[in-house]
Amino acid sequence: MGASVFPVGYDALVARLRQAGCVWAEEEARLLLAVDGGPETLADLVDRRVAGEPLEYLLGWAEFCGERIEVDPGVFVPRARTALLVSTAVAVTGPAATVVELCCGSGAISRVLARRLAAPRLLAAVDVDPAAVACARRNLAAVGVPVLAGDLFDPLPAAWRGRLDLVVANAPYVPTVAMALLPPEARRYESAAALDGGSDGLAVLRRLAAAAPQWLAPGGHLVVEVGQTQVERFRAVLSEAGLVPSVVRDDAADATAMTGRCPDDVAGGRYEN
Repeated sequence: MGASVFPVGYDALVARLRQAGCVWAEEEARLLLAVDGGPETLADLVDRRVAGEPLEYLLGWAEFCGERIEVDPGVFVPRARTALLVSTAVAVTGPAATVVELCCGSGAISRVLARRLAAPRLLAAVDVDPAAVACARRNLAAVGVPVLAGDLFDPLPAAWRGRLDLVVANAPYVPTVAMALLPPEARRYESAAALDGGSDGLAVLRRLAAAAPQWLAPGGHLVVEVGQTQVERFRAVLSEAGLVPSVVRDDAADATAMTGRCPDDVAGGRYEN
């Protein structure tokens, strides 16, 4: 069955999107009308949007921190709230920092950090999902950041142990029981592996925190995003790993970032030059 027929005027499109529950119907209408392809293509895209498919997949890109990031179907769509994770990472990182992004998804964070950090050495971005790796490689080619396939620190060269100034990750942190409460467009279309953080949402973040001290340079930082209700539990996780925790909260964006700082005097597990 082909796409439904409807008037392609802006007002009619806004009305249809609003009826389907699209909160930003006016902006979505403008973006959809700008897609090349004519009335049939537009009708198909609108039908898919009304059915719940994420706008970013229909457009092929997402706006994040002033950058247009390519997003393939199934790859985690960067959220506006994650701007706090980026600004927190920038705030704790000095010039000429060595940086790795884990759980990189589309590579959006590395793309923005390449612009915002002073003379950064973005060594690599990493993701375990082949679709995300392929997408991130396209997004990061222009800034010269290699994208490695693997689980957390596993694909990094051993020579990088103890030498990273910043490890940043938007790891999955939704508790499994809360997955059913996510908006349908996330639950039905995005990779569950990029969202599901296990029984309490901290399964991946615990592994990340436990391994980070072996990779961070003295004074280096792990920076992650968590849910507000997870702060105290993850604070304990960071402390147990030997990292000094801190919290940054943006109530307006409903965003929480946490950092774990590697103490300056940590020497255990470091590789010698």
